[in-house]
Amino acid sequence: MRDQVSLYCGWGRIIFAQTFKDPGQIATEMIKERPGQRDIAAYVTKPHVVLSYAPQQLFLDPSDMLRLDLADFEAEVPNGGIEIRRIAQEAEAEAINDLYLKRDMVPSDANFIWRQRDAEKIVYLVAVDTHSGQVLGTVTGIDHKAVFDDPDNGASLWCLAVDPTALLPGVGQALVCALAQHFKDAGRTHMDLSVIHSNTQAKALYDKFGFKPVQVFAIKNKNAYNETLFIGPELEEDLNPYARIIVDEARSRGIAVDILDGKEGYFRLSLGAKSVVCRESLSELTSAIAMSRCQDKYVTHRWLSNASLRTPAFQLAGTADENRAFLEEHSRVVVKPTIGEQGKGITVGVDNEADLAVAIELASRFSERVLLESFHPGQDLRVVVINFRVVAAAIRKPALIRGDGVHDARTLIEKQSRRRAAATGGESSIPLDTETDRRLAASGYTLDSVIPEGEQVEVRKTANLHTGGTIHDVTSILHPRLVEASVRAARRLDIPVVGLDLMVRAPDQPDYVFIEANERVGLANHEPQPTAESFINLLFPLSVKIARRDPVYGPGEEDPAGFPESRHLQRTP
Repeated sequence: MRDQVSLYCGWGRIIFAQTFKDPGQIATEMIKERPGQRDIAAYVTKPHVVLSYAPQQLFLDPSDMLRLDLADFEAEVPNGGIEIRRIAQEAEAEAINDLYLKRDMVPSDANFIWRQRDAEKIVYLVAVDTHSGQVLGTVTGIDHKAVFDDPDNGASLWCLAVDPTALLPGVGQALVCALAQHFKDAGRTHMDLSVIHSNTQAKALYDKFGFKPVQVFAIKNKNAYNETLFIGPELEEDLNPYARIIVDEARSRGIAVDILDGKEGYFRLSLGAKSVVCRESLSELTSAIAMSRCQDKYVTHRWLSNASLRTPAFQLAGTADENRAFLEEHSRVVVKPTIGEQGKGITVGVDNEADLAVAIELASRFSERVLLESFHPGQDLRVVVINFRVVAAAIRKPALIRGDGVHDARTLIEKQSRRRAAATGGESSIPLDTETDRRLAASGYTLDSVIPEGEQVEVRKTANLHTGGTIHDVTSILHPRLVEASVRAARRLDIPVVGLDLMVRAPDQPDYVFIEANERVGLANHEPQPTAESFINLLFPLSVKIARRDPVYGPGEEDPAGFPESRHLQRTP
């Protein structure tokens, strides 16, 4: 076995502690970590001794090492519609990095990943949707025999990431199976992985595979990426993802957090002599007047249209004759409560008088006044504007199910709803209600229908996250006219933090219609855009922020730290 071995993996190094005889040398190697990277000392058997050499810089990772014996392992056949393989084109290397960012993992470099496509030491696998070609997930494997001539003939799994918007179930499970089979075919005796101790769902899955605990430990550096692991226990209050993302960002900068009402998302942030009370992304910086202009959708339309910004044709619901005349003028309409959130009470695409009356009655349950809008087809775009700058833009897509030729629509919806809830901390799920029945009927199905394999069916019309919609980042391709219109709208409403909803032909085209403004915009689910960072920058512009999203090194460049893909370190005398 070679001595003092580390492996550079793009996002940082794995320090194989079993190749070091002196615990002090492990600590010395770990504190060489470069900014923007994340090194891990794995297989440490005496963590207390290693930590004693650098107690201010290093900490014991609260993860468990699990081992799968490959001798009797038999891989399961992945679900239909998923292909597991090595990367085959450069775009898939880019997609792996995008998945890392979506899962808030340390980004690597696509060129580095692409160079490893046939490597023996590092194995990148991707799960690809056979219908669309989309990369749904990825996993990285390390062959210990190839890296340092491991006498135990082992291997390990790292960087398992699955797209939170994936429609197909079992992607992560299929990736783990495929990597285990790869190493078994290569003659390895076992495959290890590290999982955070509190991830009971993942540990339950690994237990079904047959993974067993191994009494070795991991040590990491105290840096911005690892902060939640060493700054102490999580706040006891149960916060939703929209409050949590802001609170976590504040704590990472040393800003004090006082939870005022965790259930409703109220908290106070304090730094020095300054304190700001927030409810999620709504802060004391937003005036009551600005808030009222956004809360009432009818008022929002009036203010934006008076500023020559495009809005739908609109009017308040009135008498049956007035409502019928509006419907006849526009053929299809949208009905919504003037005050409301999370898509409640909204009916889209009403095209007959009977449905119009039903939709108005539904909307009136949530607000005294009901708004009628002309219907505009297109893509649903959410633009987040903070301090009058666009910081994120995403296309929101309505909830979909994809048939497998076996399960009925009700079962598919329930399965998809559970996956959406798991991916969003319980914030997103698909209701089984009259709107779902209406959308299924529009495609010729009911809840009891078996959807043919591969066919996608829209089960909601609105793309709201809370009713199962998914969010897809388009910030980098947003048309300049849409950027300019969004900033003008925020300034017209005079609101420092706002989520603007537009209907567009495409995010890279200039045509738009403003639908509404959200004074308490959800900042979560916009990965990889730094929404929470921008919000804290607005509140506390002098607070220090450690960059997290810079690439490790530029396209075509070698690693500037001088770490080749693996190296044999010189032993210290």
